[in-house]
Amino acid sequence: MPAAPARAAETPEPGAPYLGAVLDWGTDSAAGYADRLGEPAAVYGRPVPLPMDDREQGYLRHFLSQVAEQGGHALLTVRPDIALDRVDEAQAAVLAGQLADVTRDFDGTVFVRFAPQMNASWVPWGQQPEAYTQAFRAVAAALDDRLEDPVLVWSPTVGTDYPFRAPTSSAPEGADLATLDTDGNGVWDRDDDAYGPYYPGDDVVDWVGLSAYHDETGSGEARNTVPDPDEFSTLLGGAGQGASDGFYAVYAAARDKPLMVETGSFWSPEAGGPSALEVKAPWWDQVLAAASSEAYDRIGAVVWNETVEERAGGAVAVDWRSTADPALADAFRERVQASSLVAGPVTEQAALPGAAPSAPGIVLRGPVAWGAAAAVLGAGLLLCLLPRTRSVRAWRYAEPSSRDSRIDMLRGVAIVFVVVNHVGLTSLFQSLTQEAVGVVSGAELFVLLSGAVLGMVYGPRVRGELGEVVDRTTARAWKLYVTALVVVLLVYALSRIPVLESGAVTTFTDQGTGAAGAGAAGSTYDLYAGMDGLFAFPVQAHLIPAVLLLQVGPWQFNIMGLYVVLILVSPLVLAALARGRAWLVLLISAGLYAVGTVFRIRLLPSQFEDSFPLLVWQVLFVLGMVAGFYRRQLVGWFADRRRRPLLVACLLLAVALALFSWSGPYASNSYDVRLDLLPEAVFRAVYDGYFGRTYLGIGRLVNVLLVVVAGYALLSAYWAVLRRALGWFLIPLGRASLYVFVMHVFLILAVTNIPVLRQGELWVNTLAYVAVLGLLWVMVRTRFLFGIVPR
Repeated sequence: MPAAPARAAETPEPGAPYLGAVLDWGTDSAAGYADRLGEPAAVYGRPVPLPMDDREQGYLRHFLSQVAEQGGHALLTVRPDIALDRVDEAQAAVLAGQLADVTRDFDGTVFVRFAPQMNASWVPWGQQPEAYTQAFRAVAAALDDRLEDPVLVWSPTVGTDYPFRAPTSSAPEGADLATLDTDGNGVWDRDDDAYGPYYPGDDVVDWVGLSAYHDETGSGEARNTVPDPDEFSTLLGGAGQGASDGFYAVYAAARDKPLMVETGSFWSPEAGGPSALEVKAPWWDQVLAAASSEAYDRIGAVVWNETVEERAGGAVAVDWRSTADPALADAFRERVQASSLVAGPVTEQAALPGAAPSAPGIVLRGPVAWGAAAAVLGAGLLLCLLPRTRSVRAWRYAEPSSRDSRIDMLRGVAIVFVVVNHVGLTSLFQSLTQEAVGVVSGAELFVLLSGAVLGMVYGPRVRGELGEVVDRTTARAWKLYVTALVVVLLVYALSRIPVLESGAVTTFTDQGTGAAGAGAAGSTYDLYAGMDGLFAFPVQAHLIPAVLLLQVGPWQFNIMGLYVVLILVSPLVLAALARGRAWLVLLISAGLYAVGTVFRIRLLPSQFEDSFPLLVWQVLFVLGMVAGFYRRQLVGWFADRRRRPLLVACLLLAVALALFSWSGPYASNSYDVRLDLLPEAVFRAVYDGYFGRTYLGIGRLVNVLLVVVAGYALLSAYWAVLRRALGWFLIPLGRASLYVFVMHVFLILAVTNIPVLRQGELWVNTLAYVAVLGLLWVMVRTRFLFGIVPR
């Protein structure tokens, strides 16, 4: 059958391929890339989960608006988060309808790359040729029916080491050996075709693609190497891949289909050896030379990977980027401009109607940024000096109650941070809560302060009433556990209501900050996978322990499992503190933290271990317990005039770390104010090395402690003013923080089902936050359901 011609309107001139870029859309933007390179890309790529919820549609609409403003085309990489055999006509029709909705006003070409690298062993949909080709054809048919001229891209990975496993006479699950064993010798090995079994057909493939990287790591070993001469052309030629004429000849030239190459060059700062420029520049030269030559005139686009990936459980950071470092960007720009690649704009530059602005953040640069930083440091120093004046002394904390309202107010701040960040709407509130007080989130503050409260409440009793303390903490842990089970099951029950959109609490879209690393950014996970079996009879045996061990549930609530475990073991810590063994407690906690950080050991199968590894996050809770146990001594120690310089240093260092946090790139789906104080490469290297969130980088741990010390000191010195301004709101929320934490899950569900809040409108969403936080405050003040929901 003759090959179906590609849609001519979307095909660039021969020898003039598009310049493309895949960005980390959590920290980067199309405008940022254009600013670094000096010109926009012609094609911007972004992952799209399947299935896709309304929130992800909002992110996608925002992405398309950015691309439209740069006058580019959009490459949507569809990543199935369900089994391929479930991507049927109905599922494909839903996806097509969603994409048709968000691309309705987009003037550029929409390239849809379904499940790339399907011939690889490292993707969930990999090496299942029959299921893959059927799913591809279903998606292609649905997109052709709903979208105006979509371009379907079939894109395997280079098959040099195919099948990426030892020779075998057994096919992987979901595949047929007869299909994979193309030479018919009964063994699936390197002699078999790496591409043919996965090709869905000329009639549904508009462009072919290929993931062709310089990456010689092998077995996870980090190695920075200079590319061999003609390495890229060898990959296109496919030596040893079973397709005798090579990928380019068979799938691009012979079929007269444009080729989209995704590429990059491996470089890791941890690996040593050649510099980034020494590794990347030869690869640029090879790729650009091939893309500009007549021999490869069917190359229609070269898409560069502009992300940072974590490998080996986060031990190795792979920086694929060509533009993050200014010197590297300058060299890359010169080579691109000397090539035949076509940069943007290639369409009319205009934002999508109704979409949020592509750059909602404010970035201050040059003298303005440094002036703002100096002003903030000056304000911090002034706050340190004012308490020495007579008029300000009257503002000091002097409440007679044994309950420390300063802790309650700090907990109120933490729970507001948690609510704002979990609801996840683009608003003015995000500029105050997303690592605004330093490289700290509400979760770290909440865990530390929870430990402090437990140390304050039970510390005085543990010496003579250890049995009662054990009974009370066990009862508390049981109450939290039961609450967690109820919330998990209730959310699942609500998700079964057909008209209710529940994806915000039943799925999780990776932002690249979790244990899976930056390379997982954009991946969406079903948090209730397989739970439909609860309605079967008999109930599948594995589902009961999955629920009881909290392996399922809303990601916004999974930290509850961490609290259950920590409270259960808290009497051991309290008993040691009562016997004067604080040094031993801190030593053991620090040792566990070090082991958890280095070896990344997962003790429990519970979901919270993905985001809050027990061995690591216990250090915050233990530090809080020690601080709460010795609160009076610590306050008295810092109050000594001889240690006032230390307190001032803590506050100023906390301000300096806040300035560091403000120096990072703004998130493309939030509102941020940023100071351009550091090169992005420097910021990213320091942040990734010392301020990681999941495994609590040592810098983040120190930052949390500094924020709490500084916050407690400021509340002590300016209590009368701060309580009048914010205490009326924050203190009630802090005293009922568990109640607020439980109820906010259901408010997230409600917010998700309000259509007007899905468009990313800054002011509408800001008002929505006022309503959400105000409602929570009213619910606390009126004690709504206090008899049912624990506090």
